[in-house]
Amino acid sequence: MLVVVVMNYDSQRESMVSRQLAARGIRDVRVLAAMRGVPRQAFVPEEQAEFAYADTPLPIEEGQTISQPYVVAWMAQALELLPGDRVLEIGTGSGYAAAVLSKLAAQVDTIERHASLARSAQARLAQEGFTNVAVRCGDGTLGWPERAPYDAIVIAAGGPSVPPPLLAQLKVGGRLVMPVGSEERVQKLVRVTRTSESETRTEQLGEVQFVPLIGAAGWPIEVNGRAHRSPRGSPGALSRLIAEEAEPLDGIESAQLGPLLERIGEARVVLLGEATHGTSEFYRMRARITRELILRRGFRRLAIEADWPDAARVDRYVRHHAPASEAARAFHRFPTWMWRNAEFAELLEWLREYNREARNGDEQIRVHGLDLYSLSASAAAVIDYLEPRDAEAARLARARYGCLTPWQTNPEAYGRAALRRSYRSCEEDVVSMLRELLARRVELIERDGEQFFDAVQNARLVANAERYYRAMYGRARESWNLRDQHMFDTLQQLRGHGDKAGKIVVWEHNSHVGDASATEMAAQGEHNVGQLCRQAFPDELFIAGFGTDRGEVTAADDWDSPPRTMQVRPSRPESYERLFHDTGFAALLLPLRHPRREALREELSGPRLERAIGVVYRPERELQSHYFQARLPEQFDEYIWFDETRAVSPQPTSTSPGVPETFPFGV
Repeated sequence: MLVVVVMNYDSQRESMVSRQLAARGIRDVRVLAAMRGVPRQAFVPEEQAEFAYADTPLPIEEGQTISQPYVVAWMAQALELLPGDRVLEIGTGSGYAAAVLSKLAAQVDTIERHASLARSAQARLAQEGFTNVAVRCGDGTLGWPERAPYDAIVIAAGGPSVPPPLLAQLKVGGRLVMPVGSEERVQKLVRVTRTSESETRTEQLGEVQFVPLIGAAGWPIEVNGRAHRSPRGSPGALSRLIAEEAEPLDGIESAQLGPLLERIGEARVVLLGEATHGTSEFYRMRARITRELILRRGFRRLAIEADWPDAARVDRYVRHHAPASEAARAFHRFPTWMWRNAEFAELLEWLREYNREARNGDEQIRVHGLDLYSLSASAAAVIDYLEPRDAEAARLARARYGCLTPWQTNPEAYGRAALRRSYRSCEEDVVSMLRELLARRVELIERDGEQFFDAVQNARLVANAERYYRAMYGRARESWNLRDQHMFDTLQQLRGHGDKAGKIVVWEHNSHVGDASATEMAAQGEHNVGQLCRQAFPDELFIAGFGTDRGEVTAADDWDSPPRTMQVRPSRPESYERLFHDTGFAALLLPLRHPRREALREELSGPRLERAIGVVYRPERELQSHYFQARLPEQFDEYIWFDETRAVSPQPTSTSPGVPETFPFGV
């Protein structure tokens, strides 16, 4: 049966204006009305139409992009346009921004250097009825002098400086807005106001990432028509430099990790990343490093990107305790393979054996979860803790957490209902529960110790998860920040709890542990665990990132889809991954913080593309879905490379009839 899906673009556009623009500081009512009045789906390739109102840039022809809606509105607001103004736009692209500007000004002239884009933009604008826009193909850095002067000029590409020809075409009192920076794809958005024939005033508005401004007064065109400026070495020379400075790995188990441990030094928190959630080599190498840190550096805690109740069940297993509940299973929700895999299970068996020989409880290794998805399981854990100790408090907890009961199997739906106000927010109930537990800290922690700490962490998780699920619809930046703040706060709680808690190994994705301030996340207002750790305790921290060029990965096609083994595409030529692939090494360690590596750090400071594959992998949309701009030496202290990798081995979530699952994963 053929199913036809009809997209409600009007409601999506209205949602974009309210949640992505107005909620994030776009206050100009004319700009909001203009964004509301332009059908963005008409200006993106047909196959991208379903993502037209997503909070992200989208790829178009000629390797260019259509800017994120917020950025279009932000730049339009910065121009401070009046209805009678004449505007020059550099970088027509698909024509979307020109269409928005045409609703704010009397005339828009726009220049595009790619002839095919200029033609298609002109056709789209005419078809959609935008009659006050003139499109020209040419070098935008030289402007349109015969139609100058202009009240406003906007440049949708990043240049090393403001092109003098464009500044000359700006009226006195006119405003020019453009990204400026010494690197091709990391810039500051500036507004230049012409205050007299000879004077200007410049304001910095914030960080952005744009494609390079190519032309006589911008970046030059070099290799194969691709914009390229590299005062540093060529890619080939860079790969040779990496090869000279790297420590080759001849095998995960046989690798000599003494030099790495020396670089880790006295760090009390070691963050170990991964470039995917489904690569065997990443799990096995992290396990090897973790074992060495336990044996040779006295680390006693492992914190993972998993929910607190799931990790608590694993913790009880490795410490030879009986499961707290026979009704619970660890890692039973999507993505099950992320921790329910043979590689992680092998480490758990090692930890269990190590703990068997430990002299006392303080010497045992503990496992903790940092994530916040387990809203229902954590609420149940709080009630289970209170039941035998205070029946009235348990009754009150049931009543308060009962607000969430209709959504216990689908907390995402709670967030949607609360956002639409079709169901009341449970925020007051869950926060009150946490407050009351904390108020009894002195009374309960002395009596219950670890059990009380566990209950408080579960109550804290419920409160933060409730906020997260309310934020996840339409507020991607806020939901990301809430999640990473929760993980960081949980890490801080662990650092302050117990005599041996100060030395912790953390396993999370590169996107969580690599310092976000060194990536394009910063321009989007996002932070992460790595950045928060660097700000809070820089002298006690060591961060290692991981990467690969190609091979296999366990991942899903979509959220909540079954996992499968997928082929990882070879890395893009302009990426960090390609630099490491071109070294010719099958595997290596690259120190990035050692004083002897200053020259290497400078050469690698990019920025360049970096790949991140999560639980969902979309090879057909890899550039827009899985690559981002980063400065590798500022993200990590060490980079660990495996050129060709294989997928993790998921363990089944159920077994044959009559065969029980093995604790800790089973019931």
